[in-house]
Amino acid sequence: MKISIKLILACILASFSLIAQADFLDEVEHGYADSDGVKIHYATMGEGPLVVMIHGFPDYWYSWRHQMEGLKDNFKVVAIDQRGYNLSGQPEGDENYDMRYLVSDVAAVIRHFGEEKATIVGHDWGGSVSWQFAFALPQMVERLVILNLPHPNGIARELATNTEQQQNSGYARTFIEGSPSDPNILFGGPMTAQTLAFWVSDPEARALYTEAFSRSNFDAMLAYYKQNYPRGDSNSPPPTPPPQLDIPLLVFHGLQDTALHSDGLNNTWDWNDKDTTIVSAPTANHFVQQDAAELVTSTLKWWLMARQ
Repeated sequence: MKISIKLILACILASFSLIAQADFLDEVEHGYADSDGVKIHYATMGEGPLVVMIHGFPDYWYSWRHQMEGLKDNFKVVAIDQRGYNLSGQPEGDENYDMRYLVSDVAAVIRHFGEEKATIVGHDWGGSVSWQFAFALPQMVERLVILNLPHPNGIARELATNTEQQQNSGYARTFIEGSPSDPNILFGGPMTAQTLAFWVSDPEARALYTEAFSRSNFDAMLAYYKQNYPRGDSNSPPPTPPPQLDIPLLVFHGLQDTALHSDGLNNTWDWNDKDTTIVSAPTANHFVQQDAAELVTSTLKWWLMARQ
């Protein structure tokens, strides 16, 4: 029987991946911060200035594993489960997922670690929370890092004028109007722990994601959209422009993202008085922190170290 060299190499690489994954999970420490009675689970590693990482939909703290490994020698990295997800609290009622509570959760985590401020890193809904946290509590933000979520001004402009962005946002309108029990709610299919992990390419990681989603609250996931997604239609009043930022800002964007158009990045520099760095990943999709893990990790580390 002939055995393919490629198959042998693939098995060896898979074994190394499993070992590395196990080592990482063994090294991570877990805990909970209290946010006005809602438990916010976090995973942490490293020592140094505090960096708080906030995932989006559908995701959980493990999304940041590559960046946590890359930063742990110089920073205390804390990746949270947002409320409703995995091991964090899951209060009933859409109103409990209003942006003001999501912002308060991040503040609670920073205070839990005895700090007055932190570098805030957010992707997707975590990016939305990060923008709003910086607008509401700029005194608690050392630096701001956003992944695949344009500035609210850019999103509002694209929703109002960009036909492609309007079409891309169709899934959000489905989430706003629908229920997790709807058979076609998730991009034409059902919402289950398995289907929510559709985007995870690594089979070992996908198994962990499926477990995390089985512990999550699907109504809560949709509540993020029902409570906070900009409507962007002609019947809605124009959004109030957010405050001008004055914070060092790093933005990553995977250009293959089919949900958030890269045109939303235009003029980001006009809405921030401190230095603004924008990094595109041409072949990466929406989950740029995993699709372009080395680019994101190495650039993030360099950028943070240059601003110590």
